[in-house]
Amino acid sequence: MPLKAYDVMLILLLLPWAACQPTHSNKTDSQLTLDVPYGSPVIDGSGADAIWESTPWYPISELWEGTSVKPADFQGRYKIAWDENNLYLLVEIDDDTLTENTTPDIDLPHQADCLIIFLDEDASGGDPALNHNAFAYHLLLDGRVRDNASDSTWRTFDDHCWVRRITRSSTSTWEIALRVYDSKQYQPGAENIPKLLKAGKKMGFALAYGDRDNALQWESVVGNIKIASPKTNTPWQTADGYYWLNLR
Repeated sequence: MPLKAYDVMLILLLLPWAACQPTHSNKTDSQLTLDVPYGSPVIDGSGADAIWESTPWYPISELWEGTSVKPADFQGRYKIAWDENNLYLLVEIDDDTLTENTTPDIDLPHQADCLIIFLDEDASGGDPALNHNAFAYHLLLDGRVRDNASDSTWRTFDDHCWVRRITRSSTSTWEIALRVYDSKQYQPGAENIPKLLKAGKKMGFALAYGDRDNALQWESVVGNIKIASPKTNTPWQTADGYYWLNLR
């Protein structure tokens, strides 16, 4: 049966959207894979690099915790790339109210707006809480990078991330170079050497934004992956549902 004119038009409209969606891996039907292109952007917060021009945007639109957000309150999207030395992220966040740390020495990232990067270096899944089976980098507006240590205290990991953020009106552009460390060999306080990345490597990855407007802590956490239940399946509790990054 030949396609009608409106059927052809619908297909053409959906093609750009479909091209930017994660694809299922060959290993499991539920595991989604992002193919990550090779490129080395300049980390200056502008996003004006050739690699970003040719890389698709992916949405940050899945509610993980808290109340639903309207587009006027929050919208987010990201791009991702890699080279031998770093994983790179370009993240665009439209947040109508930016809330920085209430005190300079605040030890609780959930009391301020922040970008959160989850990275499972060997894509092994499992429990990421209070260990480095997966890192959960909390990038605060004041420039610090925090994650929980095994003793439940928040530690600084500024040397893991090179971050530049430019905010115009309500839109912040984050450009990030992230060093990747061996999740099984990492020792807090030791001289850890970042891994050299190569094509074909797989890593677990998730991304979210903690949005605090008027409450004492985040009213909403919005991420890039769907979760089955906020009580048991958040990326803080299990790395099993992270996207797989396929470096190509």
